[in-house]
Amino acid sequence: MSLLRKFPRLTKLPLGVEITILLVVKVALITVLAKTFFAHPEAKHMRMPTASVEQRMLAPAAMAPAPTNTATPQVSTSPE
Repeated sequence: MSLLRKFPRLTKLPLGVEITILLVVKVALITVLAKTFFAHPEAKHMRMPTASVEQRMLAPAAMAPAPTNTATPQVSTSPE
């Protein structure tokens, strides 16, 4: 109980009302953030065919070509 006494409550409202207010504020904040950052695309005319998106997303990853190392000097085997 001593831990609860260290942090006094900010309001004198009943605990249920205080929790309800905090949950309403939290849901409102999450809704605003979702509408802001996860809104519909600006260019609504730009639609991709579902089949090509599925093929691209579900296809196995293409292997990247092996990098060529051009920084190493070539050793000549012919006598000079």
